[in-house]
Amino acid sequence: MELKLGDVQTTALIPLAIKASETIRPGARFKDQMAVDIIKALDIDTAKYDRFLSHEGVVARTIMLDRQLKEIISSAPDTVIVNIGAGFDNRFARVDNGKIRWFDLDLPDSIAARKKAFPERDRVTMIAGNVLENAWCAEVKKALEGRKSKPVFIAEGLFMYLTLEQIRTLLEVLKNNFPGGGVLIAEQNSRLMQRNEKHHDTVKSTKAHFMSGTDSGQEIADLTDGIRLIEEHSFNEEMKKHSIRGKLFALLFYKLNDRWATFEWGK
Repeated sequence: MELKLGDVQTTALIPLAIKASETIRPGARFKDQMAVDIIKALDIDTAKYDRFLSHEGVVARTIMLDRQLKEIISSAPDTVIVNIGAGFDNRFARVDNGKIRWFDLDLPDSIAARKKAFPERDRVTMIAGNVLENAWCAEVKKALEGRKSKPVFIAEGLFMYLTLEQIRTLLEVLKNNFPGGGVLIAEQNSRLMQRNEKHHDTVKSTKAHFMSGTDSGQEIADLTDGIRLIEEHSFNEEMKKHSIRGKLFALLFYKLNDRWATFEWGK
């Protein structure tokens, strides 16, 4: 399989490599056979994409987001979920209840690569588009017809590659196109990590750069009217459960780690 990805899109190889290596480990904390198959097909050296801290961080964020989505789906079985910046993510397979409607949204080069790796699946649609523009919203709006639950948007490994102004635009696209309300679950990175990106154990191996960082999700909510921060949880909460090194990192470098922040708008 040959890939042509932009600098930021190439960072999708980091969680892909980590999910593959975690899957084949004894006592794997989650399984993603698709990641294993894609890595084999790519036939690339993944060592630079699979370092300890990034590995544990990706595992933590995967466990945490899977858990949160399953809770949402349990209370609203017909939820429509949009995976923004989907890359090679296979979360649908882990949380599907047989009723949800799922969209994987990414830039055209990423979706072209994704279509080579992923088969067509019922209730899953891949959209090639720019989340900062309105065009992609039409298909999601159509899927929402007749459903009572609010749409859920997830952004994993995305916000750090956007400027705050671009994040503001994203929020306004969501508010304007889905005025009935919705939920956004977005990964946040810290200002400190943004300033020290050259020390990141895996991103430094790509040509991507962190374009923003926050000390609290409230900074994101304050970018535009009507967005409310509901909760925020550091990846440390999960990482420290699994290893001594994870516990030490959570204790000594807690401000460096990323967080999941949940936002809402509408009634």
